[in-house]
Amino acid sequence: MEINQANEAELDSLKGMGPTLSRHVLTARAEGEFQSWADVFKRVAGMGRGKAKQFSAQGLTVNGQPFLLKP
Repeated sequence: MEINQANEAELDSLKGMGPTLSRHVLTARAEGEFQSWADVFKRVAGMGRGKAKQFSAQGLTVNGQPFLLKP
């Protein structure tokens, strides 16, 4: 699932997302598509590396890229 194309119901279907965080994603995305995971972290309150790892494991991508923790 691509974060720049997902609707509210699709985002809500991710375990751990919830309606509040999905609304934050949609509000930030309305200002422009996300370019990277770092861009998501800057623009979406409540989205951090832990959530990104959790959502990426469920198939969420940003511009086709999964979140990868760098050692």
